[in-house]
Amino acid sequence: MEPGAFAESWVAGGVNMEPALIILGRFQPFHNGHASMVNAAMSFLSVGDSDLPLRICIGSSEAEQSLDNPWTAEEREQMIRAWLDGRDVEIVQVPDLGDPPNYVRHAEKFHGPPGAIFTTDKPTSELYRVADWDVFEGDMTQRDDWQGWRIRATMQMLSTVMEEEAAIAALCVNMPEAVVRLIFENGWQRRLFHMGTGGEPVG
Repeated sequence: MEPGAFAESWVAGGVNMEPALIILGRFQPFHNGHASMVNAAMSFLSVGDSDLPLRICIGSSEAEQSLDNPWTAEEREQMIRAWLDGRDVEIVQVPDLGDPPNYVRHAEKFHGPPGAIFTTDKPTSELYRVADWDVFEGDMTQRDDWQGWRIRATMQMLSTVMEEEAAIAALCVNMPEAVVRLIFENGWQRRLFHMGTGGEPVG
């Protein structure tokens, strides 16, 4: 399949959006590293003179289900909103392109025109900087623990644990409790048991 073939089937709403401070991630799942980054972005907006709104962008929104991508974009949005707990933040979905040099112009069709991006990811910051976006880089807090693949591997190991509260407590070390409980209430953790194994895949 040609790069961007999946993306072409999506309706791009970003052409009508105002510029924003965006946070881009896969959120597979939403963990404490993501929560820390969103909090930092909110603090940045509150103390600065920027009138940009905050817009959270769910990347790889069209990805087929796998151990790297266990949850749909809609499920990931539910995770984020469970953690936001009523705070009004816009969330949009951005499908992959498979063409890094042209990614930003593609993504703008879904998350809006050049504004600013808050990120802890060096490759992402470089892509957006080259595309004439303002880039604000946050600290990579507890990077070793707060990695999506590590958390997915832990959840996979715990997916068949009968004592649910013990499994929830173990995952809450690196994930917001509201997100963990949402996952367990819906049984979303169980699907990982059937998804094989992996080394250090996508974050």
